Amino acid sequence: MNEAPEPRPGPAVTPSAQVSIVVIAYNDAALVGEAVRSALAQGDAVTEVIAVDDASTDRTGRVLDDLAREHRRLRVIHREDNSGGCGTPRNDGIRAATGRFVMFLDSDDVLPGGAVDALLDAALRHGTPVTAGLCVRRELPGPREVPWQPDLYREPALYEPVAGHPELVGDTLCVNKLYDRAFLLDHEVFFPDGRFTYEDFVFTSRVLAAAPRIAVVPDQVYIWHVRRSAAKQSISLDRKDVANWESRIEAHRTSVRILADAGHKGLAHAARTKFLDHDLRMYVRELHTRGVEHRREWWRLTRAYLAGFEESELLAARAPARWLARVLLASEAPVDSERITQLAARPGRLLPPYVRSGERPVWSPALPAAELDGLDTLPAGQLPVAIDAEPVLGTRSLLRLRLHELYGRVGAAGPVGIDVELCRRADGRRGPVHTAALTADPAGDGWTAETSLDLGALVTLGKRGSGTLDPWDLTARVHCEDGSVLHGALRATGPGLRRHALPSARHGLLLAQPYATTGGALALRMASGLRTAWKIAARKLRRVGTRGR
Repeated sequence: MNEAPEPRPGPAVTPSAQVSIVVIAYNDAALVGEAVRSALAQGDAVTEVIAVDDASTDRTGRVLDDLAREHRRLRVIHREDNSGGCGTPRNDGIRAATGRFVMFLDSDDVLPGGAVDALLDAALRHGTPVTAGLCVRRELPGPREVPWQPDLYREPALYEPVAGHPELVGDTLCVNKLYDRAFLLDHEVFFPDGRFTYEDFVFTSRVLAAAPRIAVVPDQVYIWHVRRSAAKQSISLDRKDVANWESRIEAHRTSVRILADAGHKGLAHAARTKFLDHDLRMYVRELHTRGVEHRREWWRLTRAYLAGFEESELLAARAPARWLARVLLASEAPVDSERITQLAARPGRLLPPYVRSGERPVWSPALPAAELDGLDTLPAGQLPVAIDAEPVLGTRSLLRLRLHELYGRVGAAGPVGIDVELCRRADGRRGPVHTAALTADPAGDGWTAETSLDLGALVTLGKRGSGTLDPWDLTARVHCEDGSVLHGALRATGPGLRRHALPSARHGLLLAQPYATTGGALALRMASGLRTAWKIAARKLRRVGTRGR
């Protein structure tokens, strides 16, 4: 590797400048400038920004060199060979840094204003070698933001010793933290080199294995950009190849081994439970979208890994994740694609059939070994109730609903009414609540209801004139005679899952598209006006024309 020519000299750094920010980049000329500028904008606390160009073949290196000529605090390291991963360039940055503290930034993300100050203030106040803050996933191009591991960052906290706080293993990110560089060097904490996917899993385990005191601040310190429509997906989104899952398993296996070898049996146990609750559910939710060979290989890899889990680790996982693991272990080949997809959703929905083996609730007659343990005692508000929803759109739009019985638990609570709430995905804004009474089926295996849908109200609340269909998610609350409330998303059913153009006295034209999400839940895209209809139609024609060439 080699460094760019030194930028012109500037004024001496202030005594408060203690932080080196390492930005890694590969073929990201369009975005890396924004990332670097967000690091430089952190103010006097930053003594330097080290940008490591991992042998890019586009203009990334030139963009960074141009910025270095403008900003004396920016140093550029050009790697001569591409490392194949994110770990090696970050390690280069750690070794090249001169600041007392170091933090990491990816070339397609940004640091919000005040991030470094918030972390540095807590690190100096508590004398902690690791200080962490809140990361948010920002869905682009929309404004939707989803906090990462929000329960860890609701209020300031000091964790000592880390072995007593298994919840820390849930935050596997390396970018929302400030590290004392001497701590990393003294304990030889580095990322895996080369082509190693999910390298932050291993790095975070090495940090925890060294048992540092960790301070936490509730401030937002990192913005993780999620570009689902990008031509090249990030590692966290590019899950279509089964090799991605294989890499995730290997990274997780390595992380658990690091914690166990360091004597942190409780943290290793928590890491495996986290794998079930988070990683397993995320991939199962998408499994039905993969090809037959992918599903078979995924199933084989997963069963082999889960076979090494202890029963106590399964029992520590939440009920839906635990049951998914039991189904996988009980069947050598993929089974019940829709059922496991629906159960892996958040919130999970357990579809029929509901059968028992003796007194035990089990997955199906074919898999009596897959016990749904704990279902009979699960609190009512945590029951994975299944509510079918069939949209019927027209002059009068409505939802036909059916709530399924669940091993007698729903009937015992006595469901009497249901509220359907719509939430705009872009910003969490709430739409009108639609309420209906529930009527028991004569067969005693469910309840039905029908409620109107005020589509015009959604358009009024939505982004009018944007030329896009505004997504809304639907959730339900079931009110019961015993005072309990059952919560669930709606399962998309029926022939109405298609685009509708509806006349509207207020809006002229409503465009409505009910559809099933990847996890099978009912969602609704809405827009209004002839102009919007023309924009959407024109984009569709352009796509058809492009495919035709």
